Amino acid sequence: MTVNGLGERAGNTPLEEVVLVLEALYNKRTGIKCEELYPLSRLVSRLTRIPVSHNKALVGSNAFTHEAGIHVHGVLADSSTYEPITPEMVGRKRRIVLGKHAGRASVNLALQELGLEATEEQVKEIINRVKELGDLGKHVSDADLESIAETVLGIYQEAKVKMEELTVVSGNRVTPTASLKLRVSGNEIVEAATGLGPVDAAINALRKAIAGIADIRLEEYHVDAITGGTDALVEVLVKLSKDERVITARGARADIIMASVEAFLEGVNRLIQDRDGGQKKEWQKLQVQKH
Repeated sequence: MTVNGLGERAGNTPLEEVVLVLEALYNKRTGIKCEELYPLSRLVSRLTRIPVSHNKALVGSNAFTHEAGIHVHGVLADSSTYEPITPEMVGRKRRIVLGKHAGRASVNLALQELGLEATEEQVKEIINRVKELGDLGKHVSDADLESIAETVLGIYQEAKVKMEELTVVSGNRVTPTASLKLRVSGNEIVEAATGLGPVDAAINALRKAIAGIADIRLEEYHVDAITGGTDALVEVLVKLSKDERVITARGARADIIMASVEAFLEGVNRLIQDRDGGQKKEWQKLQVQKH
């Protein structure tokens, strides 16, 4: 047995699955701290640089993830209906993905996890906007919901991480190199990095710059051309994760490097915002008092 089922050719039996089968289904004590299985899986994935499949049992990103609707209502009422093994058993949290089937219960739960409070009318408006995105075939990420909610609630959250300078050098006889200067809560951070290409170098420099702030992982990176031609407007979508939280962020520019950096920075700011206090809750208190 190995963590994440790693091994030559077809791999080995996943340790985490065997342990949970014995502990949860057969009630056999193994002496293993099950709540450490997910953190262990993440650590092994990071050290071996072998990503865990999204649909992998227990430790994949799709595990314990439910799309809003009647299904979610059942999970919230009695989790054992859909989860014979709870996410807490392996050190995880349940994640609700919003879409066209989003309802009041799932949206309220998502807002609560984001540290946001809304009136009945505001929740109704948020649901309508979420469903509009869902009708387009999109799953609404934490970042999408937070952006929608902040618009409806009239909240402005100032970015904690801002980019002041970025220089990228690339060519056929030059190793792609990027240097940048960030302003993080008033403090200046300067970093440089190389990469396989200019975008890779810029993202590597960003990751080095924020390494001391938070352990944020780049899970996915996608590029789409919105318009045609050599001056095409491109949209970059990144999926970032920190602990159990996964968000998607976007950047759109004619310059693919700047679009990539903007998307990454937007995601970073979403992930590191303080949800337990600060401006956001103070602002909400003032709004409630006004009404």
